[in-house]
Amino acid sequence: MAVHLHLVSPSDLIEIRDIYNYYIINSTATFHTEEIGIDDVKNIIPLSHPKYKSYLIKNNNEVCGYAYLGCYKPRQAYDRTAEVTIYLKPGMGGKGIGKTVLKQIEPLAKEKDIKVLLGIITGENTASIRLFEKCGYEKCAHFRQVGEKFGRILDVVAYEKILD
Repeated sequence: MAVHLHLVSPSDLIEIRDIYNYYIINSTATFHTEEIGIDDVKNIIPLSHPKYKSYLIKNNNEVCGYAYLGCYKPRQAYDRTAEVTIYLKPGMGGKGIGKTVLKQIEPLAKEKDIKVLLGIITGENTASIRLFEKCGYEKCAHFRQVGEKFGRILDVVAYEKILD
């Protein structure tokens, strides 16, 4: 497997939107309930931020998803912490791509002086929970009944990894 991260460029936004819209329509991985447009994508993923970066995930030069390091909270005391988000194209899960991405993104976070990474996950998203646990993240929070989608009340869990 030849998984590589490439900085997102504006020309990648349509593909990112399409991947994300799949999850909006078909899953509880995101709490958006309606499809989004390109301007919304620009507000979600960091494009030109000096610290927080977005990456297109390619496996053997085929786009298979995207990932980004995002601001956890917009207050200076949180600058040592980032939220890590990964979305893979449908059918790309279970191939070790997510694990490879997390292993590649952690040193990139360290280069930006990020000391703590958080994964914020819908409680029923067992595949993502397993991924973060396999990569050494520990559950640090459980928010009960904070979302509602598809007529279901949903929990959110947070996983944390303190980078060495």
